[in-house]
Amino acid sequence: MTTPLPPNRLPPTPLSPSRPLVAFDLDGTLVDTAPDLLDALDLVLSTHKIPPVDRAAARNMIGGGARLLIVRGLKSEGLVLPDEEVAAMTQQFIAHYAEHIADSSRPFPGLIEALDRLEAKGACLAVCTNKLEHLARLLLDALDLTKRFSVITGADTYARSKPDPLPLLSTISAAGGSAAQAIMVGDSITDVLTARATGVPVVAVSFGYTETPPHALGADVLIHHFDELEKAVDALLARGAA
Repeated sequence: MTTPLPPNRLPPTPLSPSRPLVAFDLDGTLVDTAPDLLDALDLVLSTHKIPPVDRAAARNMIGGGARLLIVRGLKSEGLVLPDEEVAAMTQQFIAHYAEHIADSSRPFPGLIEALDRLEAKGACLAVCTNKLEHLARLLLDALDLTKRFSVITGADTYARSKPDPLPLLSTISAAGGSAAQAIMVGDSITDVLTARATGVPVVAVSFGYTETPPHALGADVLIHHFDELEKAVDALLARGAA
């Protein structure tokens, strides 16, 4: 089945058979966004006189989008609010977060050098995130990272979000790649399930946001620093070619 292109996107130029595609999750994988996301969460919760979340525990609530983060924040306080209130809180969250999207968010250590090494070897790089696409682009713009990725897709780019395989398949297609030459890099069970459903190998990072212990995610390779990414990608591509 042909996957749809994002709106206003030209058909891609197919990658050469020897050029792999590496698709990254964003929050907790490329960028440590927890400080700004949790600041926005605290602000929204405060409007309902709910105390700030515990930062250490709340990091692992991140990864499913703004609404789910709010629902998890409420649940941590034993609260369930009506859908219309959660919807209003989500809009408040997004508006505040967009204004403060990179106040404290920074790429994880070693990321820039790892991207340089992958690009030097001819890899095409993409982002496939459950963040809204315009927020993903706003963040990457603020960190001067947008130019590193040929395709950036979010939870609203296509009809579905991860772990449905459509977003990753469509991201690969939009970049002109193929699943046979693609690798997913993420930090959560959502990313691993997405990769499995798409039929591509997956690298998990141990420094992201996950309720499941990183070693139990079931990734093909687990890395603890971006210095290890190039070797992991090489090994998975070699295994696929064998």
